Amino acid sequence: MIYRTNEEATFKTEMKTHLIQIEMDTNKIIESIDQTDQCLLCELESLHDQFNAMHAEASSFYLQSYMEEFTPAFAEFSIAIEQLSKQKHGALIVIQRRDEVENFIQKGTPLHARISASLIESIFYPGNPLHDGALLVKENTLVSAANLLPLTSKKVNPSLGTRHRAAIGLSGMTDALVLVVSEETGKMSFAKEGVLYPLTVKDRSQM
Repeated sequence: MIYRTNEEATFKTEMKTHLIQIEMDTNKIIESIDQTDQCLLCELESLHDQFNAMHAEASSFYLQSYMEEFTPAFAEFSIAIEQLSKQKHGALIVIQRRDEVENFIQKGTPLHARISASLIESIFYPGNPLHDGALLVKENTLVSAANLLPLTSKKVNPSLGTRHRAAIGLSGMTDALVLVVSEETGKMSFAKEGVLYPLTVKDRSQM
């Protein structure tokens, strides 16, 4: 666990560096805000880009931290959901951790296949009979597809679709991580402990 401790320390140092830079840039904007020739919109766009870069780094770091003890295939999932997101192919992927999840789901079609990004992408390709349900993952195995998950009973944002409600529902009943790609927007997110978090996959060349 020394490796993970060192990695986390490095991550937090990088986050501090980013935040200090954002603070400095924000102070510069405040100091010059009354200047008539200042492009405030340009300055805000720069801050937005910096926050987006931080979010990509943080979401990738924490998701990998939550997954790595339970599946060695984080890179394959990153590749798959990034491609699914670009194509706006909806996806719902359950990563089982300590809690057994099969008692909470309506079982779909058995797969028992080794994890690969290309297989995950093909499962969620529109028109594939397996693409509408959830993919269940245990360790390094794609166990089954087209599983039905329990929907959350919590009051959530009305804009959230069935996939997101299912992700929140199952993750609130078990310690599973549930990855979601929206078919409408292509946006990625993951659910943990009944809470949905936006996800930006870090550039694979930096992983």
